[in-house]
Amino acid sequence: MKPTLSRRAFLKTSGEVALFIGVSGLLPQMISCRDTERMQEQFEKHSLTAWVKISEDGTVTICNPAAEMGQGSMTSLPVVFAEEMDADWSRVAVEFSPQEAEVYGSPGWTPGSKLMMTVGSRTTNSYWLVMRNAGAQARYVLKYSAARHWEVPVGEVSTSVGSVIHQQSGREMTYGALVPHLQMPDVLPEFSEEELKKPEEFRLIGTVLPRTEIPAKVTGAAQFAMDIRLPDMVYGVLERGNLHGSRPTLTNGSAVLEMAGVHQIVQLDYAIGIIAKTLEQALAAKKQLEIEWGPSDAIGHHSQEVYSDYEKMAAASEKGKVIREIGDMQKARKAAARRYTADFRNDYVYHAQMEPLNAIVQVAADGQSAEVWVGSQQGSDTKLGVPGILGIPPEKVKVHLQYLGGGFGRRSMDDFVEECAILAREVAPRPLKLIWTREDDVTYGAFRPLSLQRLEACTDSKGSLTGLSHCVVGDGGNLVASGTANDHYAIPNQFVEWREASNGIRLKHWRSVGHGPNKFAIECMLDEVARDQGMDPVAFRRKLMRESPRALATLEKAAEMSDWNGPRREGRAKGIAFVDHGSLGTGVCEISVNRQTGQIKVHRFWIALDAGIPVQPDNIRAQMEGGIIMGMSSVLKEQITIADGRVEQSNFQNYQLLRMQDAPESIETEILPSDHWPEGVGETATPMVACAIANAFMELTGKRLRHLPFTPERVLQALNA
Repeated sequence: MKPTLSRRAFLKTSGEVALFIGVSGLLPQMISCRDTERMQEQFEKHSLTAWVKISEDGTVTICNPAAEMGQGSMTSLPVVFAEEMDADWSRVAVEFSPQEAEVYGSPGWTPGSKLMMTVGSRTTNSYWLVMRNAGAQARYVLKYSAARHWEVPVGEVSTSVGSVIHQQSGREMTYGALVPHLQMPDVLPEFSEEELKKPEEFRLIGTVLPRTEIPAKVTGAAQFAMDIRLPDMVYGVLERGNLHGSRPTLTNGSAVLEMAGVHQIVQLDYAIGIIAKTLEQALAAKKQLEIEWGPSDAIGHHSQEVYSDYEKMAAASEKGKVIREIGDMQKARKAAARRYTADFRNDYVYHAQMEPLNAIVQVAADGQSAEVWVGSQQGSDTKLGVPGILGIPPEKVKVHLQYLGGGFGRRSMDDFVEECAILAREVAPRPLKLIWTREDDVTYGAFRPLSLQRLEACTDSKGSLTGLSHCVVGDGGNLVASGTANDHYAIPNQFVEWREASNGIRLKHWRSVGHGPNKFAIECMLDEVARDQGMDPVAFRRKLMRESPRALATLEKAAEMSDWNGPRREGRAKGIAFVDHGSLGTGVCEISVNRQTGQIKVHRFWIALDAGIPVQPDNIRAQMEGGIIMGMSSVLKEQITIADGRVEQSNFQNYQLLRMQDAPESIETEILPSDHWPEGVGETATPMVACAIANAFMELTGKRLRHLPFTPERVLQALNA
């Protein structure tokens, strides 16, 4: 603030201010949101956090630091902030924060790091205390300003639903009316969790609130990256082929360059890029490319034949990388009354997000700065790899985050943004939009890995589970080896190892990562042991959960909801599965099987969930429903196959997805009350689907399903075995 201009006069002319809440010992300050140069100067000069803007008309605009891809972050995080700020939710607006991890990041997986990654069901969990503290600090600034204006002690000022109150004098002022009188204290307090609101004091958290972005999505006003058109924009496409890692050699470049609208051809290590005036012209030129493809590490890989190699690897005496070891599994084997072994398999799965991958990059004429418009899960680099491509500092790249039309882990990769930057550099300063077609994304996808899990279980003479060994064979490290822990089961001896098998196929996190295949194997093995021991699957798990009351509560509630012990409908059976992926959930499904066609029909699904403090209960239910549907699609339909290194599928005509007529009659979710730290819910439902269906199938038919997906052919094979 310049000393020649009074604070009051400045604020009156600005109409809207940002409360910059300082970190690293810096003092907070207020800057007009219209003074973009001043705001940018502060971002570049200091590490400051600007979470909220308040207008004189009473509008409170809260920044959302997470991607919004349908999971509800545009509401859940602002609700947490508004709760502690005591904001009037009817006057709250929400916008994306700048993509600056040092400013808007949450605690990372590495101590001392900050991330802006909307992955791993970590958004609400990781921002819980960040948003609460920032909201409480904003509330303190409002109380302090009112106290100075009224000339009363700040301790006598309180807040309630968008207003500051001095009860002793009966004075009250809305947040908007207070804007001209805002002042910053010399010291802004940090609030510990104990000093923040108690759950019984929550007014917004835990209530059903309309999601902020839904109206715009319903009307079509919501802007996705695919919607953006910039002046003088050109288009880029790439031909990558279906042989991952193969280098292309273009043999008819001159002829393609002569086609209408084609500006340039760009050679990449794994693709040929085309830049054209319109998308239609770019795609037409792409069809005419004549390419000779070079060798690839994927050549010779046959996805449906590789399991025999994986079985040999699992049987080898040499151990892999130890992921987890509790007790002494070798001793458990020797002392076991009974031992059980089984192999479980899962094929590659494609992300199948609705909005095709796309981005816009505009590089400045001097090549020293750039702007990006994209729907991204942000990745580990908030500038999405663009600085490295262009050779410029990160602060010279401005990212305009848009809504995402689906992510599921795929949009946490930066590859499509980096490709866009490579092409945009060639036509600077014109903006370039890169679009992946559906065929591009299927054939050159980054898939959930194929893997094999070999499980061995040991029981004592009383039928108690004394040991569980889990060998994972596959490519991708954490992509295949995560989700193997059994923290909520009292199994005294556990051993988990990963044996690496690389096949040259592009891989990526897929919703719930390794939990899908591995929970499938674990929960199916538990059912097989329980039934062989003559125990009910619920009773068997109840015994294992004796030391984990929260997990046990979800089991009991799911059994109650589904009437587990009640009469069974003819031709139907129920299966159960427990998943711990941040939140704790037990699911029960009811299925039937057409023994002529091999079609499995899921009729009903019940879920009992402990997600800690439920920030948005209605949205939690929506997440469960979406997770079950996506799980069913991957379990019953979805399959990528590789023949001699080449992806065989190309679009939705041969990559099958669940259809409306396949949806269950009902999905019921019961959220258990909790005062624990809130956990993510986006990846809890999906992994429970495969094991619940397989366990129901075994109950109904006496046969086992151990290979995902459960295609009609595999179901018939199991029935006829």
